[in-house]
Amino acid sequence: MPLVVGKDDASKNLPLIVELVDSGLIPVNKDDLGACSKKLAMPLEQLAPAHPSNFGNRDASDAWGRPLKNSPELIVLHETVISGPQTVAFFQANHPEDEHQASYHLLIDRDGSRLRIVPDEKRAYGAGMSAFGDFTQRTKPTSVGSINNIALHVSLVSPPDGRDDRDGHSGYTDAQYKTLAGQVLLWQASFGIPMTRVTTHAAVDRSHSRYDPRSFRWNRFDMHYRAAVAACGFSQFDNQQAGL
Repeated sequence: MPLVVGKDDASKNLPLIVELVDSGLIPVNKDDLGACSKKLAMPLEQLAPAHPSNFGNRDASDAWGRPLKNSPELIVLHETVISGPQTVAFFQANHPEDEHQASYHLLIDRDGSRLRIVPDEKRAYGAGMSAFGDFTQRTKPTSVGSINNIALHVSLVSPPDGRDDRDGHSGYTDAQYKTLAGQVLLWQASFGIPMTRVTTHAAVDRSHSRYDPRSFRWNRFDMHYRAAVAACGFSQFDNQQAGL
């Protein structure tokens, strides 16, 4: 993907700064976003806020004080592997240790309902050791690279037969695909994110331990996504290309 590579500060033994280039897409105004949401009949968000230990601020600088982009530029798709209530309970528990901290911005339940876990303006902990192609950011000297600082994370609640570590399961409901398609489009329009920057946890994970969302079918998503684009007239965000 197009990248902007900054100074490597080799004389200071600092890592390279790599950024995604500007997408060139202009975010849509709030009135048009609201009208789009109504046309899509999006389910109202239900609040299920995460404990403060499980999310944070989007950092404006890296571990060495150099400026970083910190507004959403990527959308990452996940699945829960456990049930919806279990997922919410985990996110709402206090996790003082870094290795236990986790969250998504939104959770989409089996009936298509939306649960708001973390505000969009905050940093959800959805992909710890991660990179989008060559892009990653380090916000702590001792940390590994992560995309969380510029990512929006949305997760589908897994079916009962998917609450394990098998390679696949029976899949997601049509209601989930429809809500996900509408949510992705609204986020794209809100922040100017192209379809090439809609990706999966499996694609960005660098710990080699995450494979979600398993059994995800892009053709089922695409059907609802194209209908949403047509309803809202937001064709500029549909470049008909998949992300990584």
